[in-house]
Amino acid sequence: MQRRHDLDWVRVCAFGLLVLYHVGMYYVTWDWHVKSPAANDALEPFMLLSSPWRLALLFLVSGAATALLLEKLQGCAATEGRPARFLGSRSWRLLLPLVFGMLVIVPPQSYYEVVEQLPGGYHDGYLAFYRRYLTGYDGFCDGDDCLDVPTWNHLWFVAYLWCYTVLLWCLWRVLPRVLATVGTALDRPLAGVGVLVWPAVFLGAVRVALVGRFEQTHGLVDDWYNHAQYFSVFLFGFLIARKDGIWDAMARVRWVALALWLASWAGLIAYFVRFDGVQPPEALRMVMRLVWGLDQWSAIVAVLGFARHWNPGDSRLLRYLVPAVFPVYILHQTVTVVVAHHLKPLAIPPLAEGLLLVAMTFAACFAGYEAIRRIGVLRPLFGLKRKAGTRASTSEALAATDA
Repeated sequence: MQRRHDLDWVRVCAFGLLVLYHVGMYYVTWDWHVKSPAANDALEPFMLLSSPWRLALLFLVSGAATALLLEKLQGCAATEGRPARFLGSRSWRLLLPLVFGMLVIVPPQSYYEVVEQLPGGYHDGYLAFYRRYLTGYDGFCDGDDCLDVPTWNHLWFVAYLWCYTVLLWCLWRVLPRVLATVGTALDRPLAGVGVLVWPAVFLGAVRVALVGRFEQTHGLVDDWYNHAQYFSVFLFGFLIARKDGIWDAMARVRWVALALWLASWAGLIAYFVRFDGVQPPEALRMVMRLVWGLDQWSAIVAVLGFARHWNPGDSRLLRYLVPAVFPVYILHQTVTVVVAHHLKPLAIPPLAEGLLLVAMTFAACFAGYEAIRRIGVLRPLFGLKRKAGTRASTSEALAATDA
């Protein structure tokens, strides 16, 4: 089975971008766990370059990788019964790191959030906080706004990915012909410029219909707008995984997609600046939700199209980065929060501090990965296979650790 090195590189780069994005969250005015004293809106237009589409792209790649892995398992005569065990394997690779992350990795983020944002501060120390964290203490409040603990914070992606994988696996087991028929039906409308138009229309319509009705909570049970967009692109990635005509169409329209992405991004920035603190006309609000969908999908097509066109191959660097992504992802936000909090008293100029924070986050996360991959008991806690030195195929690594 031909391996998709282009999707490997997309995934690696997207998670690298995620680290930069979360460092940026420390310096913008948007709500986050800890905030720089110099936080302002200067970086916000650049944050909006990726915020509409980055996670949707990762869900799409995860869906495609899931299809490739199921195809591989189903096609191996020597692996009878393994497709049925796929769900157990994915659950082990996703749920164990999720639970471990919620119990061990995430709590420092909530602790420093309480220390910095609780009125009057918090002075009981980390161990006292951790006991309250584990018992679901509901007294960390600023007015009516209370911190929910325990929490998964940035690991919400893992929970959603597991749920979508379960749902897709059920569809694949119960309705395989329906999925195949739907995938085939996509060939003609998406073989040309339609690959840029129709998914953008769909995502825009989803935003028009749902974003005003459902807050984006990342809380799973009440996050219907996010489910509508993210499961849709996850399923789409699954359906088109082997549709070379659709991937080639993305490559052909990559420059148009890039232009539309940048134009729609500029339009969104102009809209947010013009109506900052001012109620926009309702018709314009609906139009801009469609523009958001265009931005979201045209950026995805541009990224996947250029990756398909360049067709980057395998390398030692890629083989190192593919299994590193999940451990680095699990660690990165906690590292950023802890380091940012402890850099604050040094009063380093924001530009220098930001560069230092990026460097320290990457350095600490990859140092952590080097330890994790060498210690057998830690490997499954971070989504790695137990046996050191066993490298998953590209599709398996993508499906198991896209989080």
